[in-house]
Amino acid sequence: MSTSTPYGPGIGKTPPMPISKFRTDTDITRKVFRPIEFVGETSIRVIAFAALAAIVLIMAFVFRETLPIFSPASAHRDTSIPVGESESYGDVPEDPSVIAPLDAGNSTEMETAGGEGVASIGNLLDNEWQPVSSNPRYGLIPLMIGSLKVTFIAIFFAGPIGILAALFAVAFAPRWVQEIFKPTVEILAGFPSVVVGFFALIIMATFLQDLFGYQFRLNAFVGGLALSLAVIPIIFTVTEDALNAVPKSFTEASLALGANKWQTVLFVVFPAATPGVMASLILGFGRAFGETMIVLMATGNAALMTLDPLSPVRTMSATIGAEMAEVVFGDTHYNVLFLIGSILFVFTFVLNALAEFWVRQKLMKRFRGN
Repeated sequence: MSTSTPYGPGIGKTPPMPISKFRTDTDITRKVFRPIEFVGETSIRVIAFAALAAIVLIMAFVFRETLPIFSPASAHRDTSIPVGESESYGDVPEDPSVIAPLDAGNSTEMETAGGEGVASIGNLLDNEWQPVSSNPRYGLIPLMIGSLKVTFIAIFFAGPIGILAALFAVAFAPRWVQEIFKPTVEILAGFPSVVVGFFALIIMATFLQDLFGYQFRLNAFVGGLALSLAVIPIIFTVTEDALNAVPKSFTEASLALGANKWQTVLFVVFPAATPGVMASLILGFGRAFGETMIVLMATGNAALMTLDPLSPVRTMSATIGAEMAEVVFGDTHYNVLFLIGSILFVFTFVLNALAEFWVRQKLMKRFRGN
């Protein structure tokens, strides 16, 4: 005969413990204070906030120095040097006999801020970059064409090399080769730009001129080829991450259907990672477009309006690096250089944002099947 209890059959005579008796006090839920962990978390937050604040302050400074170009007062600023006066550094005595006499028909001042010397829209869209003259011209078109020409040459060489190197490292290289090959390529990203530029200036330029026999020793082709050495690690790293992010089930299904390794990599893995590969090319393009030292040393620095890859060019970043230290603070030339910096900043920011938020999200949606 079974014994029935108020708590139901088979439970026994001992009542179950009430829920209120379980340990839900602060001994379990309270977080233990760890000083080392607290210091580490706080330091990371402070460093992240400081980095973000530094970027915002740099943006504000660059844009603030650009704004005087668009103010009406900039058209009336007089940046001339009166006759008989010259800019000097320190107490250096001047010899009046060294100063060349001026023509009698000249005015008492050299007009440098009037007419086409004003940084107007028409002047900024001119085809000549001659900021230091009696009639300054601030044409940005040759600088933009030079930057784009060198960048496209760099991507033309760096894109296939970086993508094929990533495919080799992910799909075909043995394990011991991967452990050597991958760090070797990524170490190239740590080389200073001035070292790569010096190598292009001394060795690469002479070798290529002797090989192809073109006229100008330093030109857009040499600069783009040297710039590709700085872009290859970025394309390689991002492409390799995209290839490794492809689910293994894609590869296993392809091999199970009878495809060999080459067919699997080229027709299954690589198409699935296409958004990531595009992101690597976009990031490499932004890196090449904003590079300074390599193009400053290897392109010839001539603001020519031509599409010939064997002619010297001058890029926007090289213009800032070459002329910023010699301009007068607050001058029109000074503000135009900051305008170039603003254009570079906005262009690279848009490219990075496009690669990070649009291309990568598209890649993840493809893997999730959305």
